[in-house]
Amino acid sequence: MGGQFLRVLFLAASAREAFASCAYGTHLQPRAEGEVKVNTFGYTGQIGPLNWHALDAANGACLTGRQQSPIDMVAGSFNMIPSSELALDIPDFTAGTEFENLGTTVEVIAKGGTLGFGSKSFTLQQFHFHLPSEHLDNGTSQAMEMHMVWQSEQQEIAVIGLYVQIATEGAAPVVAAPVQTVERRGRFSRRNVELERRQNGTVSAGAVAPSVLLETVFSVADAITTPGTKVETPPLIMSEVVNLLKANSFQGYMGSLTTPPCSEGVNWLVSTARLGVSATSFLKMRDIIGFNSRFPQNAPGQPNALQFASTGLAVQNSALSGVSFTPNAATGGATGATAV
Repeated sequence: MGGQFLRVLFLAASAREAFASCAYGTHLQPRAEGEVKVNTFGYTGQIGPLNWHALDAANGACLTGRQQSPIDMVAGSFNMIPSSELALDIPDFTAGTEFENLGTTVEVIAKGGTLGFGSKSFTLQQFHFHLPSEHLDNGTSQAMEMHMVWQSEQQEIAVIGLYVQIATEGAAPVVAAPVQTVERRGRFSRRNVELERRQNGTVSAGAVAPSVLLETVFSVADAITTPGTKVETPPLIMSEVVNLLKANSFQGYMGSLTTPPCSEGVNWLVSTARLGVSATSFLKMRDIIGFNSRFPQNAPGQPNALQFASTGLAVQNSALSGVSFTPNAATGGATGATAV
């Protein structure tokens, strides 16, 4: 079931219209030579997620889309996909690469990397960070989330999401138990044993060590505290993340960009792995990035959270429009309500 589900994901229509940091560097928002694009949307107030649909006519999916991201990764909202069904390869960036501040996030430009499944092949474009995590892990928010953005020759978009936890010195990376295949009444299904045990409360998520990759990237973040700036990183050892992803499984679903215009048709693969970041680096990135997470959306296929809320508000206002309050002459208060 997992393989068939992922094939459906990768063959589905891709998100094709966007102006968003989540898809920066792809066909949706090409990167101009020598330029660091600073986004004009935000995460609070008039430019925040509650009003993205009003910032531009192209952002309609933010209000009406029914396959929106991020979501709460609970049973029934995704399908477990073993890493064996993916061909993942990212070379080490031995010469370093560009690390830039887009205003809404900080982003590392990729220098190669492929993700293959069946006849589809995706190329890694960039990876960026959200604080706190955008996806919830069975109702629980994580300190950060890293999004690895991939694009195919057919201009389809896939994103690998990796939760980032505050690290514990001396701890090891979280490696989930291997996915087991079980047969139930003639139908095959896959389940992740570690995930089930953790969701049932029988094991803890565990401590993680600081990621060498993240610590290396974040070591030069002081040079890009201002939106629109960039810096060269030291050599990046990508094999650390590749090995961790291959040792774990993925929670797959069809969703959207988590930034305007919230275009749908994005193939999400949220890893069961965890990366660690030192407390020092986390505080540094918190000061640079600030808060940049879209609120969780309804499960795929359900009504858009904003549209659902606006419909409920309209119903409430309609009900209240038929009620008036009669002042109490003695106290100046309302003595009761009468229908009008």
